[in-house]
Amino acid sequence: MLKNTRCHIVVILVILLMAKWASSKFEFTNLQCTSFDKSFDDFEYCYIRSANRSYKYLTLKVNLFKTPRFNGYRPFMFNITLDACRFLKNTDSKPIAKYFYEFFNSYSNLNHSCPFNHDLIVDKIPIDFVNHRVTNILPFPEGDYLLETHWIAYEIDRAMVKIYYTIS
Repeated sequence: MLKNTRCHIVVILVILLMAKWASSKFEFTNLQCTSFDKSFDDFEYCYIRSANRSYKYLTLKVNLFKTPRFNGYRPFMFNITLDACRFLKNTDSKPIAKYFYEFFNSYSNLNHSCPFNHDLIVDKIPIDFVNHRVTNILPFPEGDYLLETHWIAYEIDRAMVKIYYTIS
């Protein structure tokens, strides 16, 4: 009886250790925002904050001085360009873009179709939310990543946002 109980305890410990090894964790490591045309747009703020050990978030605000007609971006593992105005009218039209859009749409004022006649704000995307998306919704392999986006208006590269992160 005692031997059987020890066996169960060992099996439970092994399963718990395997679960810990198998789980992933997303962590922001750096954020860079660059405006290529300060007469068109400029970043008022762009940062990652750590409120405490378990709550970290990403926040940025770009001031638009001219209203763009077209926006485009290229997510990291894909090299795609899309018309953001057209995409926002029907987010189901581009599944890959929709996956990345859902990272920030609940934390931003980019929740309507064009025109954007106001500044763009992404505010306090929590690390737990992102971690859930990259480990449970669509799991990514462990490693260091860079998500580089270029924001294009009137066929001119207007701004760039680089998000560096680690999945471990």
